[in-house]
Parts: sequence; structure tokens; C-alpha cells
Amino acid sequence: MMLIAAPLVMGSCGSKKAVADMGGRHTAATGGKQDVSADAFVYKVADNKVYATNIVGNASITIQGEGKDISVPGAVRMRRDQVIRLQVFIPLLGTEVGRIEFTPQYVLVIDRMHKEYVKADYTQVDFLKANGLNFYSLQALFWNELFLPGEQKVKDADLRQFSVSSGDGGAMVPLRLDKGSMSYVWKADRSTGRIGEAEVAYKSQAHGTSALNWQYSGFTAVGVKQFPATQTFRFTTTATQKQRSVSLTFKMNSVKTSSDWDATTEVSPKYKRIETSDILKKLLQL
Repeated sequence: MMLIAAPLVMGSCGSKKAVADMGGRHTAATGGKQDVSADAFVYKVADNKVYATNIVGNASITIQGEGKDISVPGAVRMRRDQVIRLQVFIPLLGTEVGRIEFTPQYVLVIDRMHKEYVKADYTQVDFLKANGLNFYSLQALFWNELFLPGEQKVKDADLRQFSVSSGDGGAMVPLRLDKGSMSYVWKADRSTGRIGEAEVAYKSQAHGTSALNWQYSGFTAVGVKQFPATQTFRFTTTATQKQRSVSLTFKMNSVKTSSDWDATTEVSPKYKRIETSDILKKLLQL
């Protein structure tokens, strides 16, 4: 369960102090200078993160890709810094048919219908490795937060690395981060600082192009913060010699912070382990 009061006071004071300490800083931004108001907006976005350790709830899950479009009941279970788990169930029966799980050490996809699974570390999964995504990057995306590729946490001083564009003056303000062949863009609400969309793009002559788009909606209260109960993420890549695309949407019926569940999945020895290269295919089979 959450300890709301203390983190709220500490988080608020920390952000205000950090913004105050940055007075007078100017860094390059699109078309001009990034001033203190832009710095304050980055902190506003970062300060929207929820304090909960656990996020759980039943959900409707839709998987689309390569001519396949299915919607099934499911569940979302996340424990900060330990696991992100999506479960897919058989309609009406409620029996688990598949599971997608991310931990700091590995990616796990279980197909219970065919009694098969894929388990690999992040360097073995090409589309994650090529896009600079590890567990903590994915965790930030699922939890509706900013992240720095390769880093576990985004500290106050790290927020200087995000540039802010006033854009076209619309409701959403882009925050951008560029790292080599990678570009990361978050679009946050001008008024609340809440992230509504995130984009990760990778371009390489040797490995093709890949793009990950993540959209958030259905924000609901979790303590004093808001969490997006509906999320859609679409991954497209040409790194597999031909363009492949898969998208997944989950819409949580409710968002709870229960800790009464096991964060570790044990795979039955009766299940067959398949090649890591087939992970996209296996996702579409769930």
C-alpha cells in the first residue's frame, strides 16, 4: 500500500528546489532557447509519476498484427523494479492462455495452448536491443513516465537532458531526447504535464528502421496521482528483412495497488523452449 503524505511533500519540495536551482539556465531547443519555464515544465511532467509499488487490475486486451485481430479478457500486474506482466485468458472460462512478462533480467512469453515459451535477456531480443530498450525503459513506458535509455532512474539533474518545444501552441507539448541513431519524444498536456503519447524511433542503414508508439488515456486516480488505465503500443520494424508490425491495447476495468500476488513465474518443465528470434511470431499466436 502507498504512503501518500510523505512522498507527496518530499516530491513537491524536491521538484521546487530543483527548479529554483536551475534559475538562469539556458540550453539549446528547437528554434531558440530553453528557459526556466521550459525547465519547470519538464519537472512538472516528471512529478506526475505515481507513488504506488504495485499496479494491478483485470483488463480487456486486444492484439493486432499481420492479419490478426483478437480481443480477449486479461490482467495487468506490475511491481515497480521487479516485473511487468500481461496475462491473456480464454473468454468465459477464465483460464490463462498466454503470458507476457518483463523482468530486469529477462523477457518471458508463455503460450499455454501450445505448451511453448520464449525466455531471453534483452541483448538477445533484436527489436529491444536495437531500440535501446531494457526493463527500466519499458517500465517507464508502462508507468507513463520519462526515461533515459540504459538508466534505471531519472534523477533531477538528468531532466536537463530533455528539450522542450512550444510546438504549435496546442494542448500537447513535445519533450525530446536524442541518443545516436535513437530519438525519443513524449507529448505531454500543456496544462497538467500528463504524458499522452510517447514515441521511440531508430534508424540504421545496416539494421533498417523501427518505431514504437505508445498512447495513454483513461486516466484514473491512484492515490494523489493519475494512472492511464488504457494504453496502446504499436511496434513496427524492418529489421526482420520485411516490415512487421504488432500492436497491443489493454483497457483496465479498475486500477488497484494490491501486493497480494507472486512476482515470479515458474515455467513448467513440460513446456518446450523455442528460439528467441520467433518472439514476434509467438506474441501473435497468443
